[in-house]
Amino acid sequence: MKPRLYEIEVLGGLEEFALQELQGVKGVKGLDGPRFLYAGDTRTLKRLKSVVAVYVVESFFVPRPKALLGHQHLLHLVAFVRDVTSQDSFSSFRFSAAGRDSAVFERLALELESATGLKHLPEEGELLLRVVPGDEGWDVLARITPKPLSARAWRVCNMSGGLNATVAHAMLRFGGIRENDRVFNPMCGSGTLLIERSLIGPVETLVGVDKDPDALTCARENVAASKRGGIELHQVDITTADMPTRAFDLIVADLPWGDAIGSHDDNAILYPAFLKAMGRAVSKRGRMVVLTHEVRLFQEVLEEDGRWKLLSEVKVYHGGHYPRMYLLGR
Repeated sequence: MKPRLYEIEVLGGLEEFALQELQGVKGVKGLDGPRFLYAGDTRTLKRLKSVVAVYVVESFFVPRPKALLGHQHLLHLVAFVRDVTSQDSFSSFRFSAAGRDSAVFERLALELESATGLKHLPEEGELLLRVVPGDEGWDVLARITPKPLSARAWRVCNMSGGLNATVAHAMLRFGGIRENDRVFNPMCGSGTLLIERSLIGPVETLVGVDKDPDALTCARENVAASKRGGIELHQVDITTADMPTRAFDLIVADLPWGDAIGSHDDNAILYPAFLKAMGRAVSKRGRMVVLTHEVRLFQEVLEEDGRWKLLSEVKVYHGGHYPRMYLLGR
């Protein structure tokens, strides 16, 4: 099979995690930034965990998008769309391009509707077609899945302020994957970090707690949908509970940021209590990964606490914000 050109869409700050994951995919060649060559089964690319989406790239040697309406180029475009849609279930399409509301793209939409049977839904179309300038003309990028890869199939329950699954996956990779880890997820919310760790591979224990019974109900629904066993969920307020000593090797936490969940004043009380409780619960050589947008507060509290060593940090993009992932050790 002849290699095809693909491009990944990645959240800002997670580029290195995505590239490392792609380097582990057999058959990936010419990895240059977000683009790479691949001749294998696209089902492998659809299982990538640290990218938002994967697109297959088709180049058109035309001076402007209007030329795509020419007979030869239109046949080329239709064949490309049919090839992509033959590999997954699509019923509609949409464009992402400068001038997508122009007469040119309206005509392109009509032509594709007629030739492929797909319905043009400008805002919600499943087949996302990006039209961008290429090296010698224009490229059309087609997302190979109806939904972004970040929209995990197991997520049947959503919560306000919920953690993006690709960020959760990166947090776990950031902390290191070890089969003998005892993993703890305080304030576990809808269970994203726990499920993502279970899907990565074997682990000694996975324990999540939250003081909100509604959050735990949501987490249980997602765990059930993921069909992953061995995930413990308990109703616990970590700021008042008597935490077990040195019980966990990896702690992962998406702390309240004070916008969708909690407030700055609440966090000023929560963050010191959180660090103190986790300092008791982590093993001697354990580590912790924390995600927060309350950067100044967290750094101040971390310095005052004095029991944690900052090993590394990464600024990421998440839901219109730029929180940071902190890797901490004792």
